Amino acid sequence: MTTIAETGAGAVRGVEEGGVVVFRGIPYAAPPVGDLRFRAPQPHPGWEGVRDAAEFGAIAPQISNDGLEELLGSFPQPQSEDCLFLNVWTPSVDEGRRPTLVWIHGGGFTIGSGSEPYYAGAALAARGDAVVVTINYRLGALGFLHAPALGETNFGMRDQVCALRWVRENIANFGGDPDNVTIFGESAGGMSVGSLMASPEAAGLFHKAIPQSGAGHHTMALADAEAVGAAFLERLGVAPDDAAALRALPVDTILEKQGEMEAEMFAVIAEGGTAELRFTPVVDGEFLTARAIDAIAAGQSRGVQTLVGYLDEEWKLFTAMLPGDPPNEEDVVARLEAMGLDGRSAYDAYRAARLARSEPAEPADIGDAAAGDQLFTIPALRLADAQSAQEQGTFMYLFDWKSPALGGALGSCHALDIPFVFGTYEDAAEFAGSGPEAAALSERVMDAWLAFARHGDPSTESQGFPAYDSEQRAQLVFGDDIRVEYDWRAEERALWEGVL
Repeated sequence: MTTIAETGAGAVRGVEEGGVVVFRGIPYAAPPVGDLRFRAPQPHPGWEGVRDAAEFGAIAPQISNDGLEELLGSFPQPQSEDCLFLNVWTPSVDEGRRPTLVWIHGGGFTIGSGSEPYYAGAALAARGDAVVVTINYRLGALGFLHAPALGETNFGMRDQVCALRWVRENIANFGGDPDNVTIFGESAGGMSVGSLMASPEAAGLFHKAIPQSGAGHHTMALADAEAVGAAFLERLGVAPDDAAALRALPVDTILEKQGEMEAEMFAVIAEGGTAELRFTPVVDGEFLTARAIDAIAAGQSRGVQTLVGYLDEEWKLFTAMLPGDPPNEEDVVARLEAMGLDGRSAYDAYRAARLARSEPAEPADIGDAAAGDQLFTIPALRLADAQSAQEQGTFMYLFDWKSPALGGALGSCHALDIPFVFGTYEDAAEFAGSGPEAAALSERVMDAWLAFARHGDPSTESQGFPAYDSEQRAQLVFGDDIRVEYDWRAEERALWEGVL
């Protein structure tokens, strides 16, 4: 099997593994270091000869999240500002013109990489005769700091656009089809997918989109981004107009001050408050001309077939990450008020709806459900509503498989779907589960994602998948009981009308 492929910057040599060819650590842009720090990505200068692509490249500088690693596992990897690498899994280096799926990792825009074990693309590529690509992009302040003196912003998002351009220009040499590209991502990766759908700079670089547990609400208004940027520069002791000083700072200093801001945000969340991410895509008038959900509603992503979804108990992961005393009823009522709801009536409505479905309805259960709705469920529904008004090829799913971790306390929590999408659940058995039922679920999920990537419809021979519209609100539920639900949890959804 041929293991050498050509790119615009030079040839690369992959390795045969598990019936596919893997290319790791391919640079898709010039290292964003020195004068290129806090600038949009630039073309890679290229190399002579054949570059070895057996090992992953360095990941973006970041501070690990100990609480998350305790739950999902720790995967230490070398870090460097020279981090703009991607990885390709392909059944064959030929002219196969296979559907191509490009994965954008999550991590709150501050942690993560495209080379984490859960994201290994071999099983997905082999099962669907598809090409799978995973990418790194700049994170935290290095990727999303907005400071007027820099003259540019959204560096991390523009990295993603640059990677998609690389795919368009090179993936045919890896057996992929540049005219059939699906972007998919989870959490901040799903939010990235929503932002790419909304961005004029990304238009035409992909044809299908799968935002998982992230949609189009998590972008930052320009004034807010400027305020966050000014506060960050003050922490650094850098004058607002001193771009040269910013580019000269040690990366450890930037990470240290970023970590302080992150710790303050998590402290607010642990105390039951709501806190916005400090480094996210910015509505800068260029990369984004409006909040992503508003641009999508206005038709920016017309023609992009979309599969959007979320998990049934997203917030339980964060509750486990930030343990504390369980909230009482008064605490949860206050939290609902802070979310913009009528606290008392919303609490009563959540409780009544959950009891009617024989679901747990203690204050902690209601608080978790509402927090998950605010950040994930309602944004996903709003994106499905907006996109289905523009594009009939819009589909929605719900994932309600339960994690065995912590004696079942995590439920169907945030990130649990990932190892089922990639077929890596056995590598995450303590978190995701194992056995014949898990294997069967992963096959059903992979087949739906692959069918969508190939044809724009996630229906398979074994499972129909009705399209979504804002009247019936059809969702396919993946879990122990795979089924179609219509207007699922309608009582809770109605509480959020006019709020987000």
